[in-house]
Order: sequence, then structure tokens, then C-alpha cells
Amino acid sequence: MSSIPAPVLWTVIIGLALGSYALRFAFIGFMGGRAIPEWLMRHLRYTAVAIIPALVAPLVVWPAPAGGEPSLMHFAAAAATFSAGYLTRNVLFALGTGGLSLLLLYLAA
Repeated sequence: MSSIPAPVLWTVIIGLALGSYALRFAFIGFMGGRAIPEWLMRHLRYTAVAIIPALVAPLVVWPAPAGGEPSLMHFAAAAATFSAGYLTRNVLFALGTGGLSLLLLYLAA
């Protein structure tokens, strides 16, 4: 793999940071003190719920410790996390259950 020159890397990082800020400002800054419509608020409520699964799903399907190959241990921990979250409706309890189950499965293997 070839390395990226430092000036190019920092240009991309700063450009992405400015672009992210501009997108957020376009939504929040230009809204001012106006109320957000109810239909938009309904959609925005689900944004936070989608963030964690979007970050975790690739790590479950292609875990780095398993060399990028699917692992039954990771699927079992994800199933335990999903079950705990679905049954208790508590995000922190679900995350703790998933982490603990992954740790216990790792120590048992």
C-alpha cells in the first residue's frame, strides 16, 4: 500500500471538516429561531438510533480480529445486544450486555 503525502492528507482532513461544518450550519444556522416542522422532527428522532448500528454492523460482519471473516462469536454478541435492547428498551444495558457477552465468549474460546 502506498502512503499518502502529508500535505494531501491534511488538505483532505481539513476539507472534510469544513464540509461537515458547512452542512451542519446550513441546517442549524439558517433555521434561526424558527420552529422545525413536525414531519421533519419525526424523521430526525430516528437519526440517533441509526448511528450506532451503522457504526457497529461492519465490525460484526467483518471483524478485524477474525481477519475480516465472519465470526460466530461476533454474531452471538450482536444477537445478545439486540435481544437485550429489544427486551429492556435500554441502550446502555444493551451495550453493556453486548460488551460483556463478547468478552465472555472471547475468554471461553
